[in-house]
Amino acid sequence: MDQYIGKMLDNRYEILDVIGVGGMAVVYKAYCHRLHRFVAVKILKRDLASDAEFRRRFHEEAQAVAMLSHPNIVSVYDVSRGDDLDYIVMELIDGITLKQYMQKKDGSLNWRESLYFITQILRALGHAHSRGIIHRDIKPQNIMVLRDGSVKVADFGIARIMSATQNTLTQEALGSVHYISPEQARGSHIDARADIYSAGVVLYEMLTGRLPFDGDSPVSVAIQHINATPLSPRELNPEIPRGLEEITMKAMASRIDQRYVNAGAMLRDLEDFRKDPTTVFHYNLAAFHGSQPVPDEPTQVVDNTGSMNRRQRPPARPRPAPPPRRYPQEEPEEYEDRQERRKSMVIPIVIIVFLVGAALILWLTFFSGLFNKAETMAVPQLVGRQLDEVWGDKTVTDNFKVVRISVESDDQAPEGEILSQDPAAGTEAELGSTINVVVSGGKEAIEMIDVKNFTYEDAVKAIQGIGLEVDTPEYQPSDDVEEDHVISFTPPKGTKLEAGDTVHLVISQGPENTKVVVPTLTGQSLDKARQMLTDLELKVGSVEEVTSDQTKGLVVYQSIAPGTQVEKGTAITLHYSKGPESQPISSKPVTVTLPEDRETVTVRITVGGKEAYNQTVDTSVGSVVTPVEGTGTQQICVYIDGALVDQYDETFN
Repeated sequence: MDQYIGKMLDNRYEILDVIGVGGMAVVYKAYCHRLHRFVAVKILKRDLASDAEFRRRFHEEAQAVAMLSHPNIVSVYDVSRGDDLDYIVMELIDGITLKQYMQKKDGSLNWRESLYFITQILRALGHAHSRGIIHRDIKPQNIMVLRDGSVKVADFGIARIMSATQNTLTQEALGSVHYISPEQARGSHIDARADIYSAGVVLYEMLTGRLPFDGDSPVSVAIQHINATPLSPRELNPEIPRGLEEITMKAMASRIDQRYVNAGAMLRDLEDFRKDPTTVFHYNLAAFHGSQPVPDEPTQVVDNTGSMNRRQRPPARPRPAPPPRRYPQEEPEEYEDRQERRKSMVIPIVIIVFLVGAALILWLTFFSGLFNKAETMAVPQLVGRQLDEVWGDKTVTDNFKVVRISVESDDQAPEGEILSQDPAAGTEAELGSTINVVVSGGKEAIEMIDVKNFTYEDAVKAIQGIGLEVDTPEYQPSDDVEEDHVISFTPPKGTKLEAGDTVHLVISQGPENTKVVVPTLTGQSLDKARQMLTDLELKVGSVEEVTSDQTKGLVVYQSIAPGTQVEKGTAITLHYSKGPESQPISSKPVTVTLPEDRETVTVRITVGGKEAYNQTVDTSVGSVVTPVEGTGTQQICVYIDGALVDQYDETFN
C-alpha cells in the first residue's frame, strides 16, 4: 500500500487513492476537509525531493500554473513546501484524456468534434501565452475531456516563463517527440508558436486518426519534423473540409514565419470556418514547409542517446591566398588611369540614386497616406450589454464585427451579458475590424450526483465537494439498504443546481424490529396500562372489571406474563380491580416443585399481583407447600430466583 494513502497533509488534505504517476511526482485523489471537496494532490517523489534543482522546477510549475485562471485550464488551488514534502493541490478532473477519447472513437473524430475540441485548446493556450507561459508539451495525453464534453489542458510540467525558457531539448521532451515543433527538435529558442505547432499536430491526429510523422526512434521522428512534409489531411480522409485542412497545415508549418503568429489568429480562422464550413482561405500549403531560418546560436544535434547537445562551429579554415592580379593587354599606367576615372563617376551616381529613393519614400510616407488612410472610429462600450442585443444593434454591427470568443460562468452577471471586450471601449479602431468579447454563462450549473447507498458521511462529503449543501437528514427503517446508508435523495441525479443549493437525504435505520417485550402491567392504573401497550405497538384485548382486594382501578391480571417477547400488534387481555367484596377471606395451598441444579433458591408467590410468600429454601426438600389467602378469583404467579415458572387463576370462594 502507498505510504501516503490514509495520511492527512497539513491537517487538511486526506489522501484517498493514487490516480496517476509521472516522471517527477505521484498524483493522488484527496479530500479537503476545510472546503469539503475532492481535489488532486501532486506530491514530489522522495528521491527527487532531496535535489534542489528538481524542487525548484517543481515549484516553478506551480507558480506558473497558479497565474492562470481559465475554464479550459486545470486550476491550481494550493502549494506547500516543507522540509521533507513538496506538493501541489489541483482541481480534480472527472474525465479521460483526449488520447483515451480518440481510442474509444477508433482513433479519429469527425471534423465537427475536432473543431469543437481544438477551439477550446486554443483558448487555453491563448490565455497562457497572454501571461507569458508556454506549455511546451501539448499532446492528447495532456488534454482532459470532461463528462460534459468540455476540455481542460493539464500538466504544465515543463512550462516556463518565456524570459527564462531554456534552449535545450532534453530526454524528457523527447517523450512527446511526435508533437514537438521543429525548433524544439533543433534545440533552438522557442516562443508561443511552438505550442501552435503542437496543437496543429493534435488537430491533424483528431481528423485523420494518425500522426503526421512516425519512426523507429525519437531521433528519426524529430528529424522528420525538421525536414519532412506530412501528407495533407484530405489525402487521408477526403471528407475533411478544405478550409479545416488549410488551418491544420498552417498551424503545422515547419517554417515558423509561415505559422499562425498566435493562438488568437488561429482562433479567428477557426471561428470563420465554424460559421461557414465551405470557407476556403487559399493558403499556399507548399510555402509552409521549406528551409527554416538559421538560428542565431550554434545548432544542437541529437546524439546516440536521444538527447540534444550543442555542436560547436568548426574552426575557420585558412583561406588560400588570392591569385596574382592580371592586367589586360595594355600598359599598367593606362589601365590604372582608366580605373580611377570609373571610380570618380560612381560617387555622383550613388548620390543621385539616394536622393531619388529618399524622395520616393517621402512621397509614400506623407502623400500616399492622404489617399489610402483607413477610416477609424471609437470602439463602443459593449461590457454590461446583452450579446444578442449588440448583434441586433446596427450602429455596432455596421461598423464592427463582434465575435464571442468564450463563455465564462459568473455568479453576478446574467447569462448572455458581455463581461469583457478587446479592444477596449473608446479605443480608435478601423471600421470593419473585430471586437472580441467574453460572455457570461450565468451561474455555474452543478449537476446533482448519485449518492444512493453512500454512507451518510461519504454522501455529505461528496455533495459538499461539488458546491452543494445538505439539510437535516430523515431516518427510515429499511430491509434493503444497510444502516446509516442513503436510501434516497432529492433533487434526483442529473438535476441542474446552483452553488449553495440544498440536498435532502433519507438515511436507513436498518431492518425494522417487529418484536417487543411485554411489560409488567399489574399494579398500574388501567389508563397507564393502555398507554404502555400503545407505546410498544401492542393492542389492548378484552378488559374486565373483577373483585379484588387491590385498590380500585388497578390492573390485577394480564393475559401474557411480563418479560415475554411477542410480535407487535399482539392483543393482551386486562382485568382491573373494582375493590374487595364483603366476603370471608379463604385460604388455598400452593405447591412449588424445586429445581435440582442448585442448592438453594428463592421462592416468591404473588396473589392478584400482591406478594404472599417470599423465602429462600433448600432444594433438597424437593418441594414447598404454603397456604395463600384471597377472595374471589385471583391470579397466582410463582417465581424461582426471579424467573416466572407458573401462572394460574385460583377461586377462593
